[in-house]
Amino acid sequence: MTNPTIALIEQRVSANAFDTCHALSDAEVETLVRLATRAPTAYNLQNWRFIAVRDAAAKDALRALAFDQAKVSNAAVTFIVCGVLPDSEHIPERLRLFVEAGYMRAEMSSTWQEGARAKYADPQAARDEAVRSASLGAATLMYAAGALGLASGPMNGFDADAVATGFGLASDELPVMLVAVGRPAPGNWPQKPRRSLSEVLQIL
Repeated sequence: MTNPTIALIEQRVSANAFDTCHALSDAEVETLVRLATRAPTAYNLQNWRFIAVRDAAAKDALRALAFDQAKVSNAAVTFIVCGVLPDSEHIPERLRLFVEAGYMRAEMSSTWQEGARAKYADPQAARDEAVRSASLGAATLMYAAGALGLASGPMNGFDADAVATGFGLASDELPVMLVAVGRPAPGNWPQKPRRSLSEVLQIL
């Protein structure tokens, strides 16, 4: 019997065609994001935010900023996946329950905080971390959608500055990716061919 997780990975496609009659409830959207936030982040910062664009007018506004890609408005919901510039001041609170449960010593939490403060003093390192966290969250969101019988289509074709302004992002938030999610409609391609392992894998 095929492992369902492996089957999901092998069968995932980037969907462009969605059933325009399909809708997702608040509870379904919340489930997708709850699962997405199980993705890893450095120092457990969880430095991401997910904006679920579901209202027709909001989807039309987003579509206009995404070079008129139809899937933005045709999908049940299109997520704006934002990376947040890391702030080491949040680390003690984000580790508090872990420390209280006895998994981590309080001094280790402090060490992590100091390490993050030093690392992200470099603006490029901070931006890279925001993009990395959002990307991991977006990937997990797509596999969560697949596990729930939904299709997803990631997009990086959009005007990031206009999205940030139009959707009220804070100054420390970067719109990293759009992810359309919904019931697939006929016409989606199967997964496109992958490069051979000999081209992409080095074992030392």
